[in-house]
Formats: sequence, structure tokens, C-alpha cells
Amino acid sequence: MPWVWLIVGGFFEVGFTTSLRFVDGFRNVPWTLAFLVSVSISMGLLEVASRSIPMGTAYAVWGGIGAVGTVVVGILWFHEPSSTVRILLILAIVTAIAALRLTA
Repeated sequence: MPWVWLIVGGFFEVGFTTSLRFVDGFRNVPWTLAFLVSVSISMGLLEVASRSIPMGTAYAVWGGIGAVGTVVVGILWFHEPSSTVRILLILAIVTAIAALRLTA
């Protein structure tokens, strides 16, 4: 179950990084609330997962999910560049996350 919490926490990291795009100096109240809720859930789930998963592994996986997810959101919804090199580097992060899971 700790791995499930860690993965869900990583998805909420994508939520809070995406929310940051719209907070407008924390003047946009709905997006600021979305940011605060997402960051709270994300950090809380990372803490719960790190009770059973080594902290370094948990943080690397959590951060990797957030990084990959945020890049994917940027490409799909904000039309950020999706060059071959960028895609290969994302796949390298995903591979590293899977390898950490297999060794934990």
C-alpha cells in the first residue's frame, strides 16, 4: 500500500505544479486553493509512504512522477515542445523510477 500512496502523491505533485501556472502571485483564489490542497495531499502522502519505503527512494520516485507528469501536462495541454530528445529523457526518468521500485 505505501507504493500506491507514493504514486497518488506524485500525481498530486503534478496538480500543484500545474496550479502554480495559474495562481497569479496567489491572487487567483480558486487556483491558490487548488495549489494548497494539492501540495498538502502530495506532501502528506509522501510522508505516509516514507514510513515504509526508504526516504531517498520515496523522494526520488515522488519527484520523478511529478517531473514526468508535469512535462506530459505541459506537452499535452500547454503545447510545450516535444522533441525526440525530450521524450527520450522522460523515458529515462520513467526507467529509473521503475528500476528504483524493483530494487526497493
